[in-house]
Amino acid sequence: MEQQYIVAGYCVDTKLPELTREDLQKLTHLNLAFGHVREDQIRTEHMQHMELLREIKANHPALHLILSVGGWSAGGFSEAASTEVGRQRMAESAVRALTEYPLDGIDLDWEYPCYGEADIHSSPDDKKNFTLLLKTIREALDRKGAQDNKHYLLTIAAGADQYYIDGTEMDQVQQYLDFIQLMTYDMRGGFQVLTGHHTNLYTPTGDLFRISTEASVNLFMRAGVPREKIVIGAAFYSRVWHQVPDRNHGLHQMAGTTGGYGPDFTTLTAEYINKNGYTRYWDEEARAPYLFNGQSLISYDDEESIHHKCSYVKDQQLAGVMFWEYSCDTTHRLLGAIYNGLKG
Repeated sequence: MEQQYIVAGYCVDTKLPELTREDLQKLTHLNLAFGHVREDQIRTEHMQHMELLREIKANHPALHLILSVGGWSAGGFSEAASTEVGRQRMAESAVRALTEYPLDGIDLDWEYPCYGEADIHSSPDDKKNFTLLLKTIREALDRKGAQDNKHYLLTIAAGADQYYIDGTEMDQVQQYLDFIQLMTYDMRGGFQVLTGHHTNLYTPTGDLFRISTEASVNLFMRAGVPREKIVIGAAFYSRVWHQVPDRNHGLHQMAGTTGGYGPDFTTLTAEYINKNGYTRYWDEEARAPYLFNGQSLISYDDEESIHHKCSYVKDQQLAGVMFWEYSCDTTHRLLGAIYNGLKG
């Protein structure tokens, strides 16, 4: 039987009308971003265009519609997870969301248990409470599923490096989850002035930061996550450093800025890739492209790097590929590359 790989895409609610029929046919899972946690409950009333979900489900019955809850700087998780009452309230609100909309599951994007860098509440107790929260939600989804004769999905988006392993009990967490989406992007950037790849497949020689997609996958497997539950991430946007020394085409240099958000793939294609003074380079070791114009370095994913990620998923018998975020690529080339790479 042919392996069914996961092709999962995050789409922010305001961009739901932009989803094309062709792209929806290429996705197996659509992660709607983002529900929020308020007073221990998942809330969706702020989300736009949710009425489109029924139409999408009617036209694409095999597509799994997932409500993704959280995101960077979205709090409420630590407080909800800290008590049995809070965990139950959050689980009940998850079931309510599945009842209100034609959803097939819930994705938690808590960034991150035990860490407050995103200006959210955190506690050392998050580590064990995260496990308890997922157990409680899993049980509630299973009860609803028994009534509806259906399996509801529970997934998470996970930070890709050692800090996330240290702040969670992945060997226990994984048993409550259908799959785990490794955010193998932003692996450097906002916190680092050293230039490099933010969504590379492998770790290249000469890079002080040793994180890569492969390194992340190995970390999670060592932490007890089965390979068949691991989904790796692709980026439809870039990271950019400025005031970069003109050595080694700008790679692995101390820049004058941290690696902030750069142009999305639509803009990269139109204005940057081998245009306006920028040259595209390919790092064969990392299997990653980058752009340099003598003073600014841009790290991103393209069809070539995605092809290698898809081959890696197949070789390592992983679950699939997900990406952030749908509206960042109006060329539709990157989703096409994921689909062809996994289905082809």
